[in-house]
Amino acid sequence: MALTASKGRGASRRRLTDRVSISPQYSQYEQMPLEEVWHEYHRTGSKDIRNFFMEKYLPLVRYNAERIYARLPDEVDIEDLMSAGLFGLMDAIDAFDLERKVKFETYCAPRIRGAILDELRSMDWVPRLVRHRSAKVEQARSGLEKELGRTPTYDEIADRLGADPEELKKILKDGSAVTVTSLSRKCYQTDSSREVREIDIIQDEAQINPLAEIQRKDLKDLLTKGLTRAERLIVVLYYYEEMTMKEIGATLDLSESRVSQMHSSILQRLKAQMQHRSREFEPSAP
Repeated sequence: MALTASKGRGASRRRLTDRVSISPQYSQYEQMPLEEVWHEYHRTGSKDIRNFFMEKYLPLVRYNAERIYARLPDEVDIEDLMSAGLFGLMDAIDAFDLERKVKFETYCAPRIRGAILDELRSMDWVPRLVRHRSAKVEQARSGLEKELGRTPTYDEIADRLGADPEELKKILKDGSAVTVTSLSRKCYQTDSSREVREIDIIQDEAQINPLAEIQRKDLKDLLTKGLTRAERLIVVLYYYEEMTMKEIGATLDLSESRVSQMHSSILQRLKAQMQHRSREFEPSAP
């Protein structure tokens, strides 16, 4: 089935349905007066006729899906909206009554939009009551901003809504607590026209930087060079293993005060030894 319907917002529904190409097996219905086709469908319930109507009015589904999609975040897939709209179109075809003297395009549009909106509500993780409250807060904030000529405070918005500031903060927190982001969405495009996705540039916090590990090991070796075994253990256990003086003393069979004295002595010696090499310990640029 080939569709040549315009995607522009200004395209009328009549033009959308006029520009659709019907599959050859349904061409016989295309030649018949439309009212006769409807009567035939209600009389026989033919699947072929229903499929003919589905093809004929499919551009209406895309038209309404695109209008709703324009106000939604990028994470929403327009194909999902169209799938939901198809079910609305199918229901409209089955329930359409010629006796009401209403054009089918006028009748089915609200059914299609309703099916799409129902699908969006089912996809929403935030309850409808929370969304309703958040919308009221946004309405009050927008109204106050126009009246005051500046961004209103929490207290001013709370006074407008008749709620206390803590309740207002809870409403805003509940309304923005869940956010779904697609890692496959486009982040930016390179000079070579290659699309870079979010997942391509996300930083792995758990990954170990090999260069940082080598620098860390070299620094440890440099600091412990020339120290006795006990002094080296004190430096490693205190700064690298993050043990307390008391724990180090129990490990080395020394008193806590003796470990503290040795630690102070080590620091004084290291400071004297490393003072002329201070530039080597400056953090390198990322």
